[in-house]
Amino acid sequence: MSGRTQGRTERRAGQRLADPPFTPAARPEAFSETAYATRRAIEFIDEQGDAPWCLHLSYIKPHWPYIASAPYHAMYGPDAFLAPNRTPEERCVQAGGTGRNVNPVLAGFQQHPESIEFSQDRTRLNMLGAYMGLVRQIDDHLGHLIAHLRSAGRLDDTMIVFTADHGDFLGDHWQGEKEFMYEASVRVPLIVYDPGAEAQRAAVSDDIVEAVDLLPTFVDALGGEVATHIVEGRSLLSHLRGGPAPVRQAAFAELDYAIYPAARRLGIGQHDARMVMVRSNRYKMVHVAPGYPPILWDLQEDPNELRDLGGDPAHARIIDEHYGLMRDWLLARRNRIGVSDPVIEKRPRPGDVGVVTIGKW
Repeated sequence: MSGRTQGRTERRAGQRLADPPFTPAARPEAFSETAYATRRAIEFIDEQGDAPWCLHLSYIKPHWPYIASAPYHAMYGPDAFLAPNRTPEERCVQAGGTGRNVNPVLAGFQQHPESIEFSQDRTRLNMLGAYMGLVRQIDDHLGHLIAHLRSAGRLDDTMIVFTADHGDFLGDHWQGEKEFMYEASVRVPLIVYDPGAEAQRAAVSDDIVEAVDLLPTFVDALGGEVATHIVEGRSLLSHLRGGPAPVRQAAFAELDYAIYPAARRLGIGQHDARMVMVRSNRYKMVHVAPGYPPILWDLQEDPNELRDLGGDPAHARIIDEHYGLMRDWLLARRNRIGVSDPVIEKRPRPGDVGVVTIGKW
């Protein structure tokens, strides 16, 4: 979440907004994507019997098109919606705001069609009812799945991880989709149920972890050996069971936006239209393109990410430090993925094989 004030609602005098019930999907709820995915997941689990299994249950909703089946289409109306996290000052003049020094790349994203559309209250408020209904549908079906695991006796030996690939802005920061590095998009939920006897219960952690940490966690939980020459993540299993989290100074995210209107409008080349986020405990820096100033938010003083400090000379040292973290991260990427670390350790050096002497005259 983006740290917005809880409890605010978005209603303005004189607006004519759609009132529930919104139009439901044409097909019954049992034929929705969410219901189908849950049904197939339960069938898969039952088919495994007592054999070990791993299931990636990927719900597509909430996602375009924002159409919810009955009864989920009518569960939420405008009075239930939080106001968007945004100010006129952070919006560029070209898109209708008052911000005259908005980073050019960010300004370009604010002028995307979906951003313009979601910046209109009528669009946003008419859509949110379906979106929230789709979220509620996910909640209900996860309840069905967990109840089935419990009745089948598998809840005591099944690790469950609930997470997402991204969030949606839904009008936050004058954006309509997901393609920028605000917290509302990149700070995804991560809830882990670990049936292990050593697992912590109801613990909450503020430590920095990344999605790439999940794969080594699963391998570790199953007693396997992590392929460290390929996998860049770090197992969270010890952390889930009371130990320290893997030490991370920052989390990173990337976006190739070469095909986006913002890149083409600014004339940013295909190989330069690469956005990289460096998110430390206090700050978030976003490299947007060569030749453009980075974006910098102080998440301690500005948790809602409303004031870009990237052009402030007083924060030059902070920006340099985060570019240093980015450099270290890039240098740590796995490139030798065809040969494992143990094989490298055992492989003789050139010249040690006793046939050809290399490097000597």
